Amino acid sequence: MTTDLLLAIAHHLLAFGLLAILVTEFNMLRPGLAAADLKRLGIVDGHYGAVAGLLIVVGVCRVFFGIKGAAYYGENPWFWAKMASFAAVGLLSAAPTVRIIRWRRAARTQPGFAPTVQEVAAARRLVLAQLAIFPLIPAFAAVMARNIGA
Repeated sequence: MTTDLLLAIAHHLLAFGLLAILVTEFNMLRPGLAAADLKRLGIVDGHYGAVAGLLIVVGVCRVFFGIKGAAYYGENPWFWAKMASFAAVGLLSAAPTVRIIRWRRAARTQPGFAPTVQEVAAARRLVLAQLAIFPLIPAFAAVMARNIGA
């Protein structure tokens, strides 16, 4: 019971943290990003990846070491809807991450570099798409936890 509780707490805190980081990244993606802004954006994006990775690890631990057990999750369609939503958010995060890495490299080699307004807007749209999908994750988790329709 204690392990399950600790895993649940960690899972929830990581999920809220991931959302906070995503909102921060969205707010940082504005036209006129200077080298210092790009460095901070890269740090935030790195934290996004680290927290997402920890969230996955803790989630897997919940599946295998939590009270409900792997069979409960494997057979629950809401679990798979939650996983699909999380995967969609993850896939959408790849392009902005690649852009941020490229921008930071360019800023290190080209003094005064700034990404174009169009590039920033495209990355911002992808982060907004992640923010639009993200609420599905806790919604599906709540339905799953109540065993509705399973």
